[in-house]
Amino acid sequence: MSFLSSIFKSRDKPKDRIGRGWTYLGGSSASGKAVNEETAMQLTAVYACVRILSEAVAGLPLHLYRYTDKGKEKATDHPLYMLLHDEPNPEMSSFIFRETLMTHLLLWGNAYAQIIRNGRGDVIWLYPLMPDKMRVDRDANGRLFYEYTRSQDDPPTVKSNTVRLSPYDVLHVPGLGFDGLVGYSPIAMARNAIGMGLSCDEYGAKFFANGAYPGGVLEHPGTVKDPDRLRSNWQTMFGGSGNAGKIAVLEEGMKFTPISISPEQAQFLEMRKFQIDEIARIFRVPPHMVGDLEKSSFSNIEQQSLEFVKYTLDPWVTRWEQSMQRALFTPEEKKSYFFKFNLEGLLRGDYQSRMNGYAIGRQNGWMSANDIRALENLDRIPAEQGGDLYLVNGNMMPLSEAGSAYRDHSDGKEENRE
Repeated sequence: MSFLSSIFKSRDKPKDRIGRGWTYLGGSSASGKAVNEETAMQLTAVYACVRILSEAVAGLPLHLYRYTDKGKEKATDHPLYMLLHDEPNPEMSSFIFRETLMTHLLLWGNAYAQIIRNGRGDVIWLYPLMPDKMRVDRDANGRLFYEYTRSQDDPPTVKSNTVRLSPYDVLHVPGLGFDGLVGYSPIAMARNAIGMGLSCDEYGAKFFANGAYPGGVLEHPGTVKDPDRLRSNWQTMFGGSGNAGKIAVLEEGMKFTPISISPEQAQFLEMRKFQIDEIARIFRVPPHMVGDLEKSSFSNIEQQSLEFVKYTLDPWVTRWEQSMQRALFTPEEKKSYFFKFNLEGLLRGDYQSRMNGYAIGRQNGWMSANDIRALENLDRIPAEQGGDLYLVNGNMMPLSEAGSAYRDHSDGKEENRE
């Protein structure tokens, strides 16, 4: 065994339960409900959080940039620009591709795409791969590989039933994980919270479907010969919204006792509200974005939206950017090119706040008119008309030049005296 082989062999292998989205205890939760990626999406709070995050990442402008002497510029002439910005493969738009992979990332903790290259090694297509069919491991020499089990739903680029791919052929975006190579499923980690939500949904649905909860009880001191006829007559006279408010006249000592909702059932309604917050907490989505406006107001909802961009979306897009940088560029290209999601549009705030910020930047000389117009998606002002000029107020000067005008004025008076 060589020295390098012994070094790589000693490294830990990714655990199968993480790499393949294994759900703990076979997917069983403490509530008794089976929890996996498909059943979890039947919970409306999970569906809403996954949809919000996947559509947000898919809808962000994604551009490829190159470094220049003056800073950076869009590399629209690079083949990867069109691939990620417009069409990753002949069957998908960029929005659908990123939405699909982000959904995989949120449910399984990993997103995979097969990289198709031409004879020169250039990337020409990207196809999503299902995370639950992927196994990540190391060979005897410690080299990482991806083993994928093909099904009928997979793209035609995967030929055999089981194919082994190298990291060179896979775009892998991992979520939070133990070993830094593969992420673990948020659904598996939160199976009890999700299972409780599914149980609450099932309980509520059966409660209303069975209709076994009586609205009240008719008591008769004697024996009722035909209880079905009595119940039918009562329902005809006083049942339904059309008979609301009617006064009932009871004979033969009969008594009506209404039945109210028990404390256990009232607690069930509170539990359903709590489950919304619990699921939103798992995905770090503000509750108002999944329809819970109880703790939101006009004064704080904008701040919550900005925090969503900063603390929720930004970490996800950083994972995307660095994973694409690592997998799609050659070592030489990594020195000159980089991907960037544009979050500026989500952080701009209201119109008045933006205008105040632009005014400060314009008056202090670090923004030109064209810099501002570019952020507002407006056409540029020609350079000869001053669109690229950086201006400052005349009453501001470097500290080292403070008093220079006074000195110049004094020197002129002394010369006049002479």
